Amino acid sequence: MSSDPIIAAVGSARPRIEGRLKVTGTARYAADQPMPDTAHGWMITATVSRGRIRDIDASAALGMHGVLGVLDHRNAPRLNPQASNYFGPDGSLLLLQDDVIPHAGRPIALVVAETLEQARAAAEAVRVIYEPQPHDMDFRLEHPSARPASTAFGPEADTGDVEAELAASAVVVNERYRTPEENCGAMEPHAAIAWWEDGHLHAVDSNQGPFSVSQVLSTLFLMDRERVHIRAEHVGGGFGAKGLCGPQLILAAMASGRFGRPVRVTLTREQVFLATALRPPTDQWLRIGAGADGRLRAIHHRPAFALSPLAEYIEWCSEQAKTLYTAPAIRTELTAVPIDILPPCSMRGPGATPGSFALESAMDEVAERLGIDPLELRLRNQPTVGPVSGLPFSSRRSIACLREGARRFGWAGRDHRPRTRREGHLLVGTGMATTVFSAGVFPSSASITAEADGTFTVAVGATDIGTGARTALTAVAADALEVGTEKIRIRIADSDLGMAWNAGGSRGTTSWSFAITEAAKELREQLSDPERPVTATVDTTPLINYRPTRERHTYSAVFAEVSVDPVTGEVRVRRMLGMFAVGRVINPLLARSQVVGGMIMGLSMALHEEGVRDPATGRQVNADFAGYHIAAHADVPDIEAEFVPDYEPEDPSGLNGLGEIGTAGTAAAIANAVWHATGTRQRTLPIRLDRVLETETAAIDVRVGGVGVA
Repeated sequence: MSSDPIIAAVGSARPRIEGRLKVTGTARYAADQPMPDTAHGWMITATVSRGRIRDIDASAALGMHGVLGVLDHRNAPRLNPQASNYFGPDGSLLLLQDDVIPHAGRPIALVVAETLEQARAAAEAVRVIYEPQPHDMDFRLEHPSARPASTAFGPEADTGDVEAELAASAVVVNERYRTPEENCGAMEPHAAIAWWEDGHLHAVDSNQGPFSVSQVLSTLFLMDRERVHIRAEHVGGGFGAKGLCGPQLILAAMASGRFGRPVRVTLTREQVFLATALRPPTDQWLRIGAGADGRLRAIHHRPAFALSPLAEYIEWCSEQAKTLYTAPAIRTELTAVPIDILPPCSMRGPGATPGSFALESAMDEVAERLGIDPLELRLRNQPTVGPVSGLPFSSRRSIACLREGARRFGWAGRDHRPRTRREGHLLVGTGMATTVFSAGVFPSSASITAEADGTFTVAVGATDIGTGARTALTAVAADALEVGTEKIRIRIADSDLGMAWNAGGSRGTTSWSFAITEAAKELREQLSDPERPVTATVDTTPLINYRPTRERHTYSAVFAEVSVDPVTGEVRVRRMLGMFAVGRVINPLLARSQVVGGMIMGLSMALHEEGVRDPATGRQVNADFAGYHIAAHADVPDIEAEFVPDYEPEDPSGLNGLGEIGTAGTAAAIANAVWHATGTRQRTLPIRLDRVLETETAAIDVRVGGVGVA
């Protein structure tokens, strides 16, 4: 990092404040929270993908020892039918309200008993008779129900004459790229314990935003938000699946109200897969035209994603095509395809991750057909203003990421011809990709109290989902107050602390930090009597410009080296390098951990992750970590990640978020490396063994050192 004080890290590379609690097992998660007289709920989920419940026979379960009762659509408390979340009405919130089954895995009953074991045994005794109806799992771009996606994130691009520019291009890539359904799969399963007290609803829950969850619950139960108190002190990962109000909390709150005691609901791993949100599959059609000089003439990106009829959602795959490169003609057509799945969610790097796989794979194909270095192709097409919006960039360090990444990786010595490098029977290749992710802030509030002993208590409704938010915000507060971090006491993860944005969208830390810096500014103006506590509280809502005059993004360049065994189809990632521009870095240690973790997630997406559904039942058949493969230790190579010096002028502290940017470009870099190794393009993820496995003749040819058959 540069020693320039403007772009130096806000805080030094210090470990997490709560690190000792976690490694010693002292930190209490939602499933660990002790509470006297707690009952336990076991969720029952639908086994059909569409239909109705003809009957639920709970008689055997109700006669079992320790069972308090069974909630289903016939006896569950009524919820507000007008309840909604970010993505529109219902959104899987209105549980146990009717006999309709909109998707497999839908919660249809909750068995409540004295112990978890009793609840589980009783749930197995409940008999459900279904009236199945035809379901639709036929996801594809040409689906008859396909429609334009919501434009809530901004209008689609339509600049220049795409057809004319394609016709005038020296080369045209016209291909389809596909990514499968993917599950968030956080280490901690969704869990909640809820109880009612004097007309107030209390809960300890596993979520990414206690304040927004309290808003949803207050709407569901038709009560003032101030009477709903949600805490999420420690969260064992979320990746987006805990960004909304989860079924565990809704059912626990319903059961607690019915049985008059605290109720804990903890989902099994299978239930997490079946009943909590996922990244939808995508089917993306891309046409890119370029002149012989490598200048792009047209980008036409038509991505489709699966959608649930229950709720609106946006998998913003078209962001990259509108932002990353300049061209005279750019058209994007984001398409939604309703099928019978549960509502998708914003999984890490939403939109940008599948979108960049398509665009960066296609860019590699353009470079291949022109015989141009893929790095040079990207450098030749860097915009100076927003390619579609025409707005200036607040900061754009994409070129710095590309050049410094290439230098560190040793890209200059690369032979760009495919299938030219061998080590014994293995084929070896390298690839790269670059990405962009939108940045900014959302409204949040914070309060700071100057205590009589010279310390400061900072309260903000942030959530630490394992990313080190406590530690980062402590450094931000110390920086804003011009004191040491030992003077800061931080309180987070409680809806009573006031309105705050969720931990998501790469806007959590920036939004909370903005509120803290504004509160610090106000507090310093109020300080007159240091012997009396003084509190300053700020809501940043009026301070946020909702019609920005600049484009604000983070940037990355990811480089990968792979080896491929053509006999077995096995792909091994040997090393990866990521260079990132994310504004001023708060804590280099935690920031590097974040982007390295994102790259590992991208590796997992490239080679392993795939939600598979039985076409006959529509139900996910690999709803566990035995069948749904993720990267393990043996899959993770030497990973290097670093940040180019950067400062975000649109932020009072120079910050941008970095939660998503690590994931977004990795899959494309690996896929491009596999092409370089084998000469065969992988346009569908994951890059499974059967998709890489070559013919016996080609495999033998490689083993004896001959010229491989591409």
